[in-house]
Amino acid sequence: MKKHACGMIRVLVRGSIQLVSAGLILLNTPSLQAQSPLPVTVGAGLQSSFVHMEPSGGVSSDRFLVNSARIYVSGPVMENVKFMFNTEYNGVTSTIGVMDAAARFEFSPKMNFWAGRFLPPSDRSNLYGPYYSHHWAVYSDGIQDGYPFVAVGRDNGMVYWGDFGKVKVAGGGFDGASATGNSKILGAARVQVDFWDKESGYYLNGTYYGGKDLLAIGAAIQGQSGNTAASFDFLMEKKLSDGSVVSIESEYANYDKLGGYDSGYASSEGAYILGSYLFPKTVGVGKFEILGKYAEAHFRKSVGVNPAYDQKTTEVNFNYVMKEFNSRLMIFFINTDFNAVKTDFWQSGLGIQIQM
Repeated sequence: MKKHACGMIRVLVRGSIQLVSAGLILLNTPSLQAQSPLPVTVGAGLQSSFVHMEPSGGVSSDRFLVNSARIYVSGPVMENVKFMFNTEYNGVTSTIGVMDAAARFEFSPKMNFWAGRFLPPSDRSNLYGPYYSHHWAVYSDGIQDGYPFVAVGRDNGMVYWGDFGKVKVAGGGFDGASATGNSKILGAARVQVDFWDKESGYYLNGTYYGGKDLLAIGAAIQGQSGNTAASFDFLMEKKLSDGSVVSIESEYANYDKLGGYDSGYASSEGAYILGSYLFPKTVGVGKFEILGKYAEAHFRKSVGVNPAYDQKTTEVNFNYVMKEFNSRLMIFFINTDFNAVKTDFWQSGLGIQIQM
């Protein structure tokens, strides 16, 4: 009996050792998915600021704000097919919503199709957004990106885009009902020519901080039921021999019964010019930059009883660029004047942006 018991114990022990060994081998053997991991990218962004506001003849205010916070997710589903999903926390409304949700079929630089929610073909400033703009107070001049949208400059639809060397084209159809209340399709198109270095991809930057020498001209138009929004934009950026960077950006936009910044007026137009100088010397972990922008917007064809009016916006930034768009501090001063209808005001403060 003792011999039989000892034999059974030896068998059990041997079997246990074999099972544990097999388990260890399985644990140390990568799965098929682990052998070919999908390179999913997850990121986040934050813009926060302190703002002092002085309305003409009114009461001043001081506020600490979370202007925006975002989470980015993207990655391939299979070869040539990708998925993009991004969220946005809106500091004005304190709500979180879907910013981008798009299927991306990208077969070659010349052949790309996107479907879902994303930025339609429009002006450069919409295609770079607040996190990749050059200045702090983007979309406050009555001109930049006055195109209709459903959320954060986006709309639901489908687009084709392609890079043909230094020429970039895009065109598509978008949901008019969600963007304008008109159920007719909203058409959108853009063409851009890069005379120096080329910009690859669909989205753009407001600056490359010397990473590219650019001379780019773009034109965009959107139309719905005979109403149009159109713009022409320009960006020149040059890295000089001493390492400093000079940049000039400009845009003219015309919103004729489509888009615009004031729903009380059927027509508006305007232009701005922006110039900057990035100093060559690194101070601490970053470089200093000075930037100035001047804009004029004209609002016409009132749908009510208010008269036409003009808006003039002057902005000055003193920036500390630590890691380009991923880490920068922006001291800003903005003066906004109206010749009628609205109250003049100026504001100053400090903006902070980080991304990962």
